Amino acid sequence: MSTGPVAAGIPSSPLIFGWPRPAVALASLIAGVSLAASGYLLVVPLDAGAFGGLTVPTVLAAGAADGFNPCAFALLVLFATYTLTLVNAVTAAGTPTLKARRRLLGAGSLYVGAVLVTYFIIGLGLLSFLGWLGRDHLVARGASILALLMALWMLKDVFLPGVGPSMIAPSGTHGRMQKAMERGGLAGMLLAGVLVGICTVPCSGAMYLQITAVLHASGSGLAGIALLALYNIAFIVPLLVLLLAVSNRRVLGQMARWNRSNSPWIKVGLAIAVIAMSFSLLVSM
Repeated sequence: MSTGPVAAGIPSSPLIFGWPRPAVALASLIAGVSLAASGYLLVVPLDAGAFGGLTVPTVLAAGAADGFNPCAFALLVLFATYTLTLVNAVTAAGTPTLKARRRLLGAGSLYVGAVLVTYFIIGLGLLSFLGWLGRDHLVARGASILALLMALWMLKDVFLPGVGPSMIAPSGTHGRMQKAMERGGLAGMLLAGVLVGICTVPCSGAMYLQITAVLHASGSGLAGIALLALYNIAFIVPLLVLLLAVSNRRVLGQMARWNRSNSPWIKVGLAIAVIAMSFSLLVSM
């Protein structure tokens, strides 16, 4: 069994009931946040009308769709490819051992957790910034118009890809992520997750900005923060799916091919959803 240099850079995590500690921590975080947010919304029923027509299923669907944004998915595949290399480096005959799977799950859980926390903090920052600008409808309208322009930009990238700049992650992101993962061990996985959370905002932020604009227009409060938390839980679902599928090269290849062939229509669907939400908010104010 080989333990090449890449594997050596990702040490094994302590186990809790046979599971890596980071995986248990991530599962606890997701469960705790989901229960707290859902519990609050059950105790304090959500007035969808006051939230621009937002409902919990709508927020969850928007978050999951945003997580499959092709721009973000490319960064997820980089993580998947690296962790697949890790598995191959520590297994014999290409068959993942239990130790390899645990090491993969532990490192990947740190990565996913970092993405979740970073993206949630960015959302809180957007809400705070909009609140700092003021509670009047002009601020919410401005944020909604910006989200609308970002959505139109996404459509431009699909139908006129050679015209003007494209809404993509900053250049060099892939290289910085890979260096962080290769050189930093478990800390590198955390750093890579933070980079993903930050670098996906320019290309997948239209939906996020629109959601925060609606929450701001509604007065937000604890219900708004609960909805934002649920949005972010749904946002990392694609990451969790990749983490579970990453040790199977065939499944990973199928997911990558599906995304490449369908990415234009995913972008169009996301853009249309943002445009519809923007017009709905602008008309209702």
